[in-house]
Amino acid sequence: MTLSVLDLFSIGIGPSSSHTVGPMRAARLFVDELRDRGLVAQVQRVKAELYGSLSATGVGHGSDHAVILGLLGLQPESIDTDTAQGTVEQVIYSRELNLGGEKVLAFRRDKDLILHMRKSLPGHPNGMRITAYDEAKVELHSREYYSVGGGFVVTAEELAAADGDERTTGGSGVEEPYPFTTADELLEICEREKLSIAQVMLANELAQHTEDDLRSQILGIWSVMQECVENGCTREETILPGGLKVRRRAPELRRRLREQEELGVTKDALWALEWVNLYALAVNEENASGGRIVTAPTNGAAGIIPAVLHYYTRFVHDGEVGSAEQDDAVVEYFLTAGAIGKLYKLNASISGADVGCQGEVGSACSMAAGALCAVLGGSPRQVENAAEIGLEHNLGLTCDPVGGLVQVPCIERNAIASVKAINGARLSMHGDGEHRVTLDQAIKTMRDTGKDMKSKYKETSRGGLAVNVVEC
Repeated sequence: MTLSVLDLFSIGIGPSSSHTVGPMRAARLFVDELRDRGLVAQVQRVKAELYGSLSATGVGHGSDHAVILGLLGLQPESIDTDTAQGTVEQVIYSRELNLGGEKVLAFRRDKDLILHMRKSLPGHPNGMRITAYDEAKVELHSREYYSVGGGFVVTAEELAAADGDERTTGGSGVEEPYPFTTADELLEICEREKLSIAQVMLANELAQHTEDDLRSQILGIWSVMQECVENGCTREETILPGGLKVRRRAPELRRRLREQEELGVTKDALWALEWVNLYALAVNEENASGGRIVTAPTNGAAGIIPAVLHYYTRFVHDGEVGSAEQDDAVVEYFLTAGAIGKLYKLNASISGADVGCQGEVGSACSMAAGALCAVLGGSPRQVENAAEIGLEHNLGLTCDPVGGLVQVPCIERNAIASVKAINGARLSMHGDGEHRVTLDQAIKTMRDTGKDMKSKYKETSRGGLAVNVVEC
């Protein structure tokens, strides 16, 4: 399977890549299948059923609303995040759904969108089934989908063809000049060809993209990340949606930091980390409110990679902001992060419902640490060391969102992991790349730990903080 950096960093909507973006894409895929089969005109009813983690935390993650938006024919990449909630409310209030914008159907939220709280489909914890019926209540078409993390969606048939291993699904079949599936293979290529990790990834990307197009899309992703930070710092709503009454902190934090800068009060040795905290909080508060977001590699961990890159461009890089030199560093950062993210997708999981938050925050911390090390001038082995540090110190991290919302502990967790990533990169730069635990070993450990972890700690809100913190 050929995974592009553009597969790992996709533009979508909050609050969750697996529970919001994935279900929306699945529902839209179902509409496309109906259209391709010429069945839309015959459809009189559509029923969507969510299982496992999708049902357990579906309401808090907006999974039910995402399915409605997908059935309307909308896509996470282009949906208007400011009007999405109103669109869903209109469907629920009117009890009508315009299937793919082509056929108006009667739609009852309580009858046609079912959350099976204690049932699961066999392929993955994030399972869903969508079925279309004709006027005589005869089934026209039915499909099972699995949202396997990071917005990736596979059908039950695709999963079966991959012998039940979702890691081998998705991506493309393009032949790469430097294929790799492990960190050891990647390092061997770098040393043999005398290339950096970013250069290896670029060569593979050029098998399916032109360099100008790839660069443009990567810089476009960075632009959306920057807009996300700005949006998170300028929202006027003081409380995040969902009922936990979590206060937005980014707007007030930025105001205070700017005031301190104007007063010249910036002598604190950890001043830069105040801004790193801000960047991560802003992104994840925007995600929690259903705003425009970049999966990196998931929404729940979306603040880490942009926060660390903001740190680099503001506090480390000497070049002019927005210069070609800085853009080169941004592209190198994303290519390196993408190569590391590919290892997680192929050898473990980036789904909190599959392996806990170690698969989301752990992988993002690892990707950011390795990418930062690369743009700081680290060798491939130092980059691999930084990535290993980023994961090793997130192993065993559970996914236990309070109230089923991507807020507590998720938002702060991104800020903490961003600082970990920076420290991991700096630690690796003090060494020569030799270290005791390899990235491959850490990734295998993460996957094994995820298998051993009780399901209540994997995005179900039935364990951990989710049951020990009073919601209201």
